[in-house]
Amino acid sequence: MSSTGFTPPNGAAPPIDPALIARMASAMFAALPGQSVSPLAGAPGVQAPVNIAPAGSPLTSSAGFGPGVPGTPIPQGQVPGTNLIPASPTPVLSLAHRAPALLPHAQATNGLPDTVVTQLPAYEPRFGSGVLGVPEAAGAGPSAAARQSAAAPGVDAGTNAGAASPFYFLNDSFGQPSAGGAPIGDGFAQPSQVPLTGRAPVGDGFASSAFAPQTGHAPAREAFSPPAPPSLAPPSLAPQAGFAPSSAAGSAPSRSPSSAPTLAGSPAAAPAGVISSEPKYYFVDAVTLPSGYVTPAKPAPQTSAAPTAVPQATVPQAGADSHPPFDINAIRRDFPILQERVNGRQLVWFDNAATTHKPQSVIDRLAYFYEHENSNIHRAAHELAARATDAYEGAREKVRRFINAPDVNEVIFVRGTTEAINLVAKSWGGQHVGEGDEIIVSNLEHHANIVPWQQLAAAKGAKLRVIPVDDSGQVRLDEYAKLLNDRTKIVAVTQVSNALGTVVPVKEIVAMAHRAGAKALVDGAQSISHMRIDVQDIGADFFVFSGHKVFGPTGIGVVWGKREVLEDMPPWQGGGNMIADVTFEKTVFQPIPNKFEAGTGNIADAVGLGAAIDYVNRVGIENIARYEHDLLVYGMAQLRTVPGVRLIGTAADKASVMSFVLAGYSTEEVGKALNEEGIAVRTGHHCAQPILRRFGVETTVRPSLAFYNTFDEIDRLVTVVRRLSAARPAA
Repeated sequence: MSSTGFTPPNGAAPPIDPALIARMASAMFAALPGQSVSPLAGAPGVQAPVNIAPAGSPLTSSAGFGPGVPGTPIPQGQVPGTNLIPASPTPVLSLAHRAPALLPHAQATNGLPDTVVTQLPAYEPRFGSGVLGVPEAAGAGPSAAARQSAAAPGVDAGTNAGAASPFYFLNDSFGQPSAGGAPIGDGFAQPSQVPLTGRAPVGDGFASSAFAPQTGHAPAREAFSPPAPPSLAPPSLAPQAGFAPSSAAGSAPSRSPSSAPTLAGSPAAAPAGVISSEPKYYFVDAVTLPSGYVTPAKPAPQTSAAPTAVPQATVPQAGADSHPPFDINAIRRDFPILQERVNGRQLVWFDNAATTHKPQSVIDRLAYFYEHENSNIHRAAHELAARATDAYEGAREKVRRFINAPDVNEVIFVRGTTEAINLVAKSWGGQHVGEGDEIIVSNLEHHANIVPWQQLAAAKGAKLRVIPVDDSGQVRLDEYAKLLNDRTKIVAVTQVSNALGTVVPVKEIVAMAHRAGAKALVDGAQSISHMRIDVQDIGADFFVFSGHKVFGPTGIGVVWGKREVLEDMPPWQGGGNMIADVTFEKTVFQPIPNKFEAGTGNIADAVGLGAAIDYVNRVGIENIARYEHDLLVYGMAQLRTVPGVRLIGTAADKASVMSFVLAGYSTEEVGKALNEEGIAVRTGHHCAQPILRRFGVETTVRPSLAFYNTFDEIDRLVTVVRRLSAARPAA
């Protein structure tokens, strides 16, 4: 026997051709993810046949390969579709007894039935990543080595045009804006595949990652992939034509290099890879990043010479083309806390008017920020400051689109609704309300929309007047009209009552206030997660809400105000970030919104709020409103049938809240009985004592709904209340 290899007897051909195996191995180990070097590779993302019939086998075809099924020696590549025939009899035989388990159970993340994604690649590996939706080379952009090779003398530029990074979904520019704002190919969205809008969102690098909700399939947690490089659109610039946001809500825009905005007086862009030697500060002076991207300087305050017409974004509407079918089971899987057990029973969360739970995408976005972007914003020349600033300002733009504000600079981040109302009362009210003036609120208000105005009235010698409600809990517009006069300075009303769920006709209230020459503030804390908000349609001068009421983090909220009103207001707090220049003689303040964001803000939770808005947009706010309305109608009808139950708040137009009292029991006793069954409700006065006293009660039981609740959960609640009713002591 020779020492160089095995020689079969009688000169017969070996069962497996070593040369063929060697070529396949060489091709597999030599190819980078972005390359296709062998005809065996087939279609991108689908592996070649793995079962090769030995030479001389009855299973082979005349072409040398065979589908592996006896009696079907069809040459591969000559008859269309034969490459889909199973590669051996084994998968066919093993499929039969597993057929029931292969029936679809839910929709997977790429739109296919879940069993297709999980089972089909194992049944026939040639489908592989084609079924899983992971084309490896799709996200690999040209690497630095490839570009250097292409630039080398004597090398054909076309040779390396398709060269890819050796790391999937990464390229050498990952983590920083592209030169001149030009898009870096990420394999996710092309301008021709997505609609154009009239405004360029500020880039958020995370929005292109797998944590960000994607359109076209049921909400589900997805595998991690690093974000695409962010691109920055200075908020003060007029929107540029040619921006194309990807299908992921809130993802970074794509645009052609020719559409990159320029700032008057900004320095010329340095060549790619050249870093400026002058000391610079991110967003204060222009900074040239290693990629050649020049960050814009801090925009100057808007002057009369600046453009005044800002194109308004189109408010998205619900529909089959925009949102997937509403799947309550898929939605519930997105909220990990709903799997929690309380007292041995599945948690039922009916305390959504107090706070809402967070989808996994929001939790992951917060973790990603602290792992990859954590930095203070605006004032630094380093990479993490750029990432954090882009994410923070990107969240501001998402809020603007979500409430259809005309200008991103009108969006101010605060801690929540309470701080938002206090800001307006102390800043605008302190400057414009005087002795003898009047402030109007409604009987429905949360304490946060009563106490700041009381304090202002007491300090200024003004008067607080109250819009009454009828017996259903709806405001009386006829009585409101009688309260308005030339002394009325501001009207502050809630859009949805947190205690009763009444939906207030705020558009009419605002219009009546403006006719009287007064300003108007709308408290949207309880409406923001239940209905479409369009601040331009409402017409108010201020709109405020909290992030934790719309599936975002706690500690973050928003004041939106009309530009001309905000610019006329003095700063509420002083410190860093809100100043342009400080001397011992005087201080020059930054323009809005920075004027009202003194110190280090809640950066991470602002980014988390942006992720929550992405999630709500992904599901569709109209879909949410429709489903919650059906839940509310069902719940109110079921509670009405329970003897001893008195519903508090029965207006024709309601949202989320089903307040009630049960004869023979304190509200605390009812809440405790529900908690024993794993059902969370709020009991007490709900920080709205005046409206409860209007109905002759001090406290109520308040189940409040969100779109992840179910009809079965309402049945569980009603069952407990009915049991208490049957066992209640005699009067």
